Amino acid sequence: MTAKKVHLVSLGCPKNRVDSEVMVGTLLASAFELVDDPADAEVIVVNTCSFIQPATEESIDTVLEMAGYKSTGRCEKLVVTGCMVQRYGRSLEGELQEVDHFLGTGEYHRIAEVLLGKPGTVPRSHVDVPMYLHDELAPRVNSWSAASAYLKISEGCDHRCAFCIIPTLRGKLRSRTIPSLVAEARGLVDSGVVELNLVSQDSTAYGRDLKDGSGLGALLAALAEIEALRWIRLHYAYPHGLPAGLLEQLARNPKVCRYLDIPLQHASGPVLRAMRRGVTREGQERILDRIRDAVPGISLRTTFIVGFPGETDADFDVLCDFVRSQRFDHVGVFPYYREAGTDAAALPAQIPDDVKEQRRAHLFAIQKEISRSRLAALVGTQQTVLIDGPSEESEHLLRGRLASQAPDVDGQVYVSSPSPVRAGAFLPVRITQSGDHDLAGEA
Repeated sequence: MTAKKVHLVSLGCPKNRVDSEVMVGTLLASAFELVDDPADAEVIVVNTCSFIQPATEESIDTVLEMAGYKSTGRCEKLVVTGCMVQRYGRSLEGELQEVDHFLGTGEYHRIAEVLLGKPGTVPRSHVDVPMYLHDELAPRVNSWSAASAYLKISEGCDHRCAFCIIPTLRGKLRSRTIPSLVAEARGLVDSGVVELNLVSQDSTAYGRDLKDGSGLGALLAALAEIEALRWIRLHYAYPHGLPAGLLEQLARNPKVCRYLDIPLQHASGPVLRAMRRGVTREGQERILDRIRDAVPGISLRTTFIVGFPGETDADFDVLCDFVRSQRFDHVGVFPYYREAGTDAAALPAQIPDDVKEQRRAHLFAIQKEISRSRLAALVGTQQTVLIDGPSEESEHLLRGRLASQAPDVDGQVYVSSPSPVRAGAFLPVRITQSGDHDLAGEA
């Protein structure tokens, strides 16, 4: 029997990307063939995001675009998976009649079962309380790059931030065991990966549910034992309860990048209380001081929400002052979106959209100046750069990253080299130019 051709579209965050990679691996193991062009596909899968309103809109637009291939292409079945399905459940059956099957965030391992089932025997929707957590035995095809991959260390979140829908979409905290993660990491490294980016909904909480002593420190130490692995980077570390073992690994383990992604969301006390973050500006400053004292030279990434209900001009001024004083390496700034199903949606004093956008642009401009200054200080220095591949800007340049630059979000280094260099190589590079977010240099 000829293998059916499948095309998969993955939207949203790196955690969702990992789910998509498991689905691809599952389909390839079940005799499906992956194709790049949806016009050639007999099956199209859209793994959706629904964290905020624009993500939901993008997901719907993508589903409708892919549904068009049922009439213009070869598509026989359209499957929609992920967060949008988990959020809206079976109500989507009536809204998106072009879709043959819906799978929630805890059901993506069923993808081959659903597609191979006899017509009439497979439910149109599989949506339940998210419980599934893939392990090292799940087939997975790394789609990020030949040299870099994401490793999802846990799923779900036990926090109840007022603005966040994630616990509804992803369920409670579920950590993978250290042996399972090491086994998956070894498989990725055996395939050529030299950099792992550890992701989850709340990395700080990793291992708490296992109650066997597992934690970030022990996990990082175990991963660092993989000989050919060179860089390990941690993302999405909730600021509460950073374990001492984590800071020790960041400070002393040469394979653990001195980099931490620690979403703070705001700095004004009233806004942090309304967000239910459980911390004050002073508390955040103590946390940041602790990190920097323990790990000199660490690069810090964070994210902030502007325009949260009730945020006054004074609250925003506090946030701007906080960003100026802390001088983060990387900052993401997002306007607040009023998401149905979150407690913040019912709060009074919702902020007009034009005010949100003004504040977002102003805070971003502050950070851009900080970023420009930080990067300018690197001009004339020699840095180790991980090469990701050829640059899309010019055939004469390579693109790569410093240990302080995570893939896709933190800028790049454009490298001129007298000879070809393979992806995954580490080059000594003399930095010659800097911009707002990127660097340039010579191998």
